[in-house]
Amino acid sequence: MSKAYIAGTGMAVPSRAITNDDLSKIVDTSDEWIRTRTGIKERRISMGENTSDLAYEASKIALEDAGILGSDLDMIIVATITPDCYTPSVSCMLQEKLGAVDASCFDISAACSGFIYGLRVANQFIMSNECKNILVIGAEVLSKFTNWKDRNTCILFGDGAGAVVVKKGEKEGILSVITGASGEKGKYLNCPALPLENPFYKPPTEVLSLVSMDGKEVFKFATGVMVEAIERLLRENNLTIEDIRYIVPHQANLRILNYAANKLKIDVDRFFINLDIYGNTSAASVPMALHELNNKVELKDGDKLILVGFGGGLTWGGALIVWRE
Repeated sequence: MSKAYIAGTGMAVPSRAITNDDLSKIVDTSDEWIRTRTGIKERRISMGENTSDLAYEASKIALEDAGILGSDLDMIIVATITPDCYTPSVSCMLQEKLGAVDASCFDISAACSGFIYGLRVANQFIMSNECKNILVIGAEVLSKFTNWKDRNTCILFGDGAGAVVVKKGEKEGILSVITGASGEKGKYLNCPALPLENPFYKPPTEVLSLVSMDGKEVFKFATGVMVEAIERLLRENNLTIEDIRYIVPHQANLRILNYAANKLKIDVDRFFINLDIYGNTSAASVPMALHELNNKVELKDGDKLILVGFGGGLTWGGALIVWRE
C-alpha cells in the first residue's frame, strides 16, 4: 500500500479587510460585542474575486511549495459551498488555469468540513496507488450568501482559499482521516439554493439564498464533535494529546476553541488560531491555517498535527498527520 503526505501548502485572500467597526456602520453591533463573542477582529471580503480566482492563487503557491507543476497533477479536489456556478465545477476551472490536462476533477460540498473530506478522498487515491499527486483546495466566497442585515451571522464570515498538494511518498504523512455527519441537524445551519419555479409551478413564498444559523445548536454540536474527533484520532493511533505539537481547527469561534481546550485539559495555545483576522472561511479555514502554521512556525520533520473541522450538514472531520519536510 502506498503512503501519502502533504508536500506543499498555499493560501489566498481578497485584499479588502473589513473590520468590526466597518460592520458597525451597517448593522447594530460594535467591535467589543463581536470580539468578546467570537474572537474575530476583521475578515477579508471579495471585491470581485470569485471562488475559482482565490482557489487558483492558493493552488499556485501550494504547487510551488511542493516543487511540482500543474501538469504533474493526477486529480484536483475542491471543497466549496460557494462555487462560481453550478457547472462547470471550480475544480474543472482550475484544471484549465493550471494546465492540469491529465487531472480528474470534482468538487465536494461538506461546508466547513469539506477540506477534511477532500483530504480523506485524496489519501485513499494515493494509498490505492491510483494517483501520485493530488491538489486539495478549500475555497469560499461566503459574502455571496451572507445576510448583511443579520448581525448574528454577518459578523462571522470571510472569504479565502487554502490548498495543499498530497503526494505519494516513502514516508507516511497522513496517518488517519475520519469523517462523519448528523444530517438530522442540518436545519441548524442552512442556505437554500434556487427555489423550484417554472411555467407550471410557482413557489408559495419567496425563498432567499441567504445563510441562517441556530448559534446555540451549532455551538453544542461543534464542541462535542471536535473533542470526540480529536480523542478518537489519538485513541486509534495509540497517542496522547502530549504527542501532538499543534491542533489546526476550523476557525469558527474562539469560544468553541476555548471550550474544547478545557475539555481536553490543554492550553488554548495548542490550537493554531487565525480567526481573529480572517473570520470563518468555511472549507478554506483549515488549509489556510495550516499554510500559516507552515510559514510562521518552524515545523520539524516528524511533528504530529491534528486537523479538525465541523460545520454545515451538519458535518465533521479530523485528520492526524505527520509533518514531512
